[in-house]
Amino acid sequence: MARIKGAIMTRKRRNKVLKLAKGYYGSKHSLFKTAKQAVMKSGNYAYIGRKQRKRDFRKLWITRISAACKMNGMNYSTFMNGLKKADIGLNRKMLSEIAISDPEAFTALTEKAKAALN
Repeated sequence: MARIKGAIMTRKRRNKVLKLAKGYYGSKHSLFKTAKQAVMKSGNYAYIGRKQRKRDFRKLWITRISAACKMNGMNYSTFMNGLKKADIGLNRKMLSEIAISDPEAFTALTEKAKAALN
């Protein structure tokens, strides 16, 4: 049986890694071994970053809602508890958008939350 040489697949695999390493500093964009290490590391950073972005945005939304609540004489936790009891199912992203773009509507929401708590 004839021996199958893997040159085509090896070249394709290496080129794929080098393409991902395009623009990297120094020899990391041209030498396969260092490029492979850099691409693996950057992939890990990208994976972690996708998780952190979700955390960061949630933190931002909560900060915005909290600031708007304080302007209406409430704190964040009582406001969220009041919304839950009033059966208002808005997520934090939408609440923060309302707090920024339409303060009157947010004031109405705080009044409903206060009424539900009493």
